Amino acid sequence: MSPLLRDWHARFPVDVRLVLSVHRRGSGDPAFRIDPAGAVWRTCLTPAGPGTLRVTARPGAGGQTVTLVNAAAWGPGAGWLLEILPAMLGASDRPESFSPVHPLLREMAVRYRGARVGRSCRVLEALVPAILEQKVVGLEAFRAWRLLLTRFGRPAPGPAPAGMRVFPSAAVWAAIPSWEWHQAGVEGVRARAVAGAARVAGRLEEIGALAGADADRRLRALPGIGPWTSAEVRQRACGDADAVTVGDYNLPAAVGWALAGRTVDDAGMLELLAPYAGHRYRATRLVELSGARPPRRGPRMPVRRYGAF
Repeated sequence: MSPLLRDWHARFPVDVRLVLSVHRRGSGDPAFRIDPAGAVWRTCLTPAGPGTLRVTARPGAGGQTVTLVNAAAWGPGAGWLLEILPAMLGASDRPESFSPVHPLLREMAVRYRGARVGRSCRVLEALVPAILEQKVVGLEAFRAWRLLLTRFGRPAPGPAPAGMRVFPSAAVWAAIPSWEWHQAGVEGVRARAVAGAARVAGRLEEIGALAGADADRRLRALPGIGPWTSAEVRQRACGDADAVTVGDYNLPAAVGWALAGRTVDDAGMLELLAPYAGHRYRATRLVELSGARPPRRGPRMPVRRYGAF
């Protein structure tokens, strides 16, 4: 199968691995791989059908201010993937309007100039793994994602790395029986939230054209979708640089420690982020990239066993 190819000259620095890594759900994600040559592979169920994308980048003729992106895509969705490639890598992002006042954020903004906020334009593909990550540790959610994609996803088109799968259709997600959810370690509340979202997938895919507040309202109108899940989806599917995640187990403490030298709750985090309205997600992303964390004192959340369900 011959690929479709596209070379894109981005007029700004783009760190392809960093921008696309937000879509990776654990090291064994069947929809995301980084090969030994450093190329990023992603699969996607596009409006035109399944597709596989391979992306590499290097500095262009403008040095650090221009990036030459090389992409190849396979499958019925190849053309769609190449068409949205610039948006996926942050062409619609506006980091130049971010004016950090905190020294750590200023330093991180310079160090990670290529960490743009991209948009995948696929809402259900961002929503399902976000639901799986609700109120559980990452390892448990990543395991469920890996098992469900391996079981219900179709093989990736083209010469994708072994084991890669394409996100199942909304109809498949809505029809997964209860014992399959149980086998993947997903209890009824999260399973029902995924199935309910899948039944209105068409309406959900429209939120990419909505303002952030309107997109948030449409997402949160669904049973089982709260502010945490909404923000996680809007960050990835819509490229919303202001979609700050509230209700997270670790994020408020990290932001408080990085920006104020103390741990805070959600209200305290939002207060610290208020000067960065329009870029609050960007600010939290830079905090995460900085590695700033308070000392661990409490117990970690446990990874639950299948037999506990």
